[in-house]
Amino acid sequence: MNKFLTLLALVFLLSKASLAQSIVSFKSLGHGDDAIYGMSGASSFYVKISPMVEINGSKLVLYFEPSQALIKEHSFINIILNDKPAYSARLTKDSIQKVTLNITRDDISPDKFLKIQVKTLLTISDDICRDLDNPAMWLKIKDYSYLSLQRSKSGATDVNISNCFESKRAIVYPADPTLHDLKAVAWSYARLKKSQNKPILVFPANEVPDSIKNYIEVGSLATLPQDKRDLIKVTPQANEGILYLSKSSATITDTVTQMVNEKGVMVAHKSFSTETVPAEILFVSGGDDDAGYEKAITAMGNINILNSTFGDYLLIDQAQNTYFKTVDENRSKLSLKQVGGSSDFLSGIGSLKSAYSFKNSDFNFTPKEVEIRFIGTYSGLNPGDRGYFNIYLNGLLISSEKLDASGKLNTSVTINRYQHHKYNTLESEFRFFPTNGECKNSFINFFGEVDVDKSYLESKNPFISSDLSFYQYPEAFNTGSTRIIVSKDIAKYSAGAIGEIIYELNNNINSNNFPEFVYSSDMQPGDLKKYNIIALLDKSDPLMNEFPDAPIKFAQNFRLYNTDNNKIVYSLSDTVSSGLAQIFYGRSNNATLVLTATGNHPSDALLAASRSITEQLSTLSSNVCVTDVNSNKYLFNINKSSGNLEYVDAKSTLTKFWDSYNLYILLGILILILLSFLFVRSRVQRSQELYND
Repeated sequence: MNKFLTLLALVFLLSKASLAQSIVSFKSLGHGDDAIYGMSGASSFYVKISPMVEINGSKLVLYFEPSQALIKEHSFINIILNDKPAYSARLTKDSIQKVTLNITRDDISPDKFLKIQVKTLLTISDDICRDLDNPAMWLKIKDYSYLSLQRSKSGATDVNISNCFESKRAIVYPADPTLHDLKAVAWSYARLKKSQNKPILVFPANEVPDSIKNYIEVGSLATLPQDKRDLIKVTPQANEGILYLSKSSATITDTVTQMVNEKGVMVAHKSFSTETVPAEILFVSGGDDDAGYEKAITAMGNINILNSTFGDYLLIDQAQNTYFKTVDENRSKLSLKQVGGSSDFLSGIGSLKSAYSFKNSDFNFTPKEVEIRFIGTYSGLNPGDRGYFNIYLNGLLISSEKLDASGKLNTSVTINRYQHHKYNTLESEFRFFPTNGECKNSFINFFGEVDVDKSYLESKNPFISSDLSFYQYPEAFNTGSTRIIVSKDIAKYSAGAIGEIIYELNNNINSNNFPEFVYSSDMQPGDLKKYNIIALLDKSDPLMNEFPDAPIKFAQNFRLYNTDNNKIVYSLSDTVSSGLAQIFYGRSNNATLVLTATGNHPSDALLAASRSITEQLSTLSSNVCVTDVNSNKYLFNINKSSGNLEYVDAKSTLTKFWDSYNLYILLGILILILLSFLFVRSRVQRSQELYND
């Protein structure tokens, strides 16, 4: 089987001073054990190499585990670096096998990527035809494989604005941020998250840990601390923005963990090392006026400007966000190439697969139906051959078509909203079996290739519902202008959450959502109908009362009940830090998202809520999300007629007293009834005795 899995890992590799090298495991690059299945399979890894790394003298160490059922002396592994063969060998009898390769500059592509391909040819029996589709044919690349990379002698001199983002893990902002500061954090956050798969940390300037050495700092020149201003050697003029990269180094002590093979068992060995790391700060700032600062923020949203800035500073005199309009805004028809697909020439017999991925937000609206069309070519079938073209969506077979002698592929299938998710995996498969008895002579006869330029995904109709749900986020905000509203009281806690929101609004093939920012106190109620609204509000903010169509009034504590058995499924109070989010249509049918937080950790709660609503959700109708700082998440579908919502604070004193003591009151009444019965019964017996006497 020819399987080609491409995992793109963007990592900025640091250097060690004492050992003059950095150990970077495959697991730290964002993936675990990677299995290659079938008789003939392949897996590829792309690693971004930092200018801080000296390639000559660096090493690649691969650990892999073959299936126990293989005939090892008839099975082979091939390692290819930068499309050039680097290693080929038969498998040995060891359960875990190791290969160490030296890396040279010739193994690095011009765009500074190390491309690693692992190809296998596996055998279980002496009959090749019997080995087809045998599930025991696999080889697993272990996640503790690693790269040992030498420190560059040139140090940080090769680092510039265009290639510095992969190393940044944090953003620092003024302790009392303005709207401009929040916007700068948001666009910096979105840029960092697009360049790596590691968590992005956000800190006020007075809470930065000593361990954070490499980060982005935002703020106008007037608000930056004096020691930080002294690092900026270029002074912007009035109305000018500036991006400035300050470079130095710092020494830290860290723990290094390496996996060592001891008698066939991988054992973790830990050691301490003194490490010299870059102490880089990328400043996003402007002159003493907000106009220049705003230009720098706009530049942070333009990846074309950032990728072409090869110096340590950039002065911005003019900036606008019209550059986002680079793709047809209709975005109802997307080629497979637009969503990241590449043409793979596949050959062999059995199963030949290619994988693609797409998400609802790639379209400009949530699709109700999506037509998936594949166009390509393949070698025509001979009489007696059996061939099929299969389409899988999220692991399920949705279409199968017989191949013929024409060699032309043009097939389509339409899926409905229940079949596709927010995030989708699409697979195409050529499946070929030759005429009986011709198996051994047919391994190079069949080939197939999907044309990713002509193949496409087309959204037929928008998904329209009376109630907005998280399933339609963020594409519900693609049409029209969007305003982000922030309460002044929680502005300093909302930076990370706004960063997540800006990232999601632009996490598609056409990043063109540049929202306006405004304080809730400056927002006129009448303007709530003119824009799509994303509001991060304090529970007591008066603007909370201006959303009559909201499913829940977040200003009050509430309980949610199971409508089937009337049991409480969730109860909210201020004693626990919770993030609350709800999405709904406003009075002018405009998309509205409201987030708030409770408890003593509002920053973590808001961030948890903003992340939870972007995850792969299993329901089409959830419009309320409650999550806590421990990532526990609850999704609800709330409407005014559902009857499963109760406001605790809205009850009268008498009602609260009844809710608290109703069992005791009922028990007391029952006892009184019983005592009354016994009293009457005793009186009747006494009267009867007197009568008998």
